[in-house]
Parts: sequence; structure tokens; C-alpha cells
Amino acid sequence: MEKFTKHQGIVIPLDRSNVDTDAIIPKQYLKSIKRSGFGPTLFDDWRYLKAGEPGMDHSKREIHTDFVLNQPRYQGGSILLARENFGCGSSREHAVWALEDYGIRAIIAPSFADIFYNNCFKNGILPIVLVEEKVDALFTETNLKEGYRLTIDLEHQFVIEEDELLTEKTPFEVDEFRKYCLLNGLDDIGLTLQYSDDVRAYEEKRKQQTPWLFA
Repeated sequence: MEKFTKHQGIVIPLDRSNVDTDAIIPKQYLKSIKRSGFGPTLFDDWRYLKAGEPGMDHSKREIHTDFVLNQPRYQGGSILLARENFGCGSSREHAVWALEDYGIRAIIAPSFADIFYNNCFKNGILPIVLVEEKVDALFTETNLKEGYRLTIDLEHQFVIEEDELLTEKTPFEVDEFRKYCLLNGLDDIGLTLQYSDDVRAYEEKRKQQTPWLFA
């Protein structure tokens, strides 16, 4: 998993509440468990004029030109700005895979669905909860300024806004263990592999104690 320490990126404003995981990645794409290749189908029903299917050449599909991901000013964006209860609905981890594969590194919203929130940390995406008034202000800035960027400093836990006149830092909360995992690029497998020497030593010990189990 890619480490997350400090990230600066263009903000993509998705001005919708209660965005569920079926909207993030529709059910027809859940057959694959490769964790990659889902970026072109992120927000599929909103992004394209007709429903897609696995294996299609998505670059040739007709798009909704007014949808935020299709607008030139937000191309290359990596910080998603959303409204309350983002990621509600089913627990499909594919939703986070699609966001990560598209290039999203952080999501800012007033609230998240619990399972989606947990899945973000397990896949290298930082979900940040800010009060609704602050999210409103960020939507205003993003809409006013083309190419609007934020800096996310995970180590010091700040969302940083910068322009010619001032720098504003908004603190955010994050669980210490989850922060440690993101800073070090550790998912559940990576955490386990930190103890690989202990695991091997235990297996060797068990082979000596109960050799019939390893015949």
C-alpha cells in the first residue's frame, strides 16, 4: 500500500449527499477481485450516458459532459470533496478500489458510512471529517477557483489552504493506529508481514512438537 504522509492535489467537488457504494461502483463490476482497473467505472451511472459492462472499452463510451469527473478543470484531481454520509449502502470494498484506482488519495466530508470509512484506511485513502460549515466553504472556494488545490498533512493532521495572501490550517482527527498504518503504507497483510520472523519461528517450533501435522 502506498504511504500517505503529505499530499497536495486538485479538489474534485461532488456536491451530493448520501452517495452510496452502488453509485460509486455499480454491481455489474463486482465480479473481479483484482483491486485494479476500476478507475474508468468510478461513478459509472453518473459519468456515462448508458450503463456499462465489464470488459468494455470505456474510453469510447459517451459521457455526461456536465458531470464533475468529465469537466476539464478537475482532470487529474486527487482530493474528493463530498457531502454527508458518503459511502453509505452496501459494504463493497470495490467502491474504495475504484476511488483509489482513479487516483483519489483523500476524501473530505462532514460524515462517512462506517464500513466505507474503515475500508478507506485499509486501501491507502485518507477520509477526513470536517464540520459542515467548513465543507461548505471549501465547496465555495473550489467552485470559484479553477485548479483549486489543498494540501493534506497527515503527520501534523492539517488540511492546508494556501493563496497569495494567507495560509489557513484546519485540524482534523484521525485514530493513531490508522494514522500509523497510512504513514507507513501498511495494510492488514503488511502489518502481519512485520512479524514474519515470529511466524516462521512458531511454525518451526510446531513442526518439532507435532510433526504428524506436517506429514
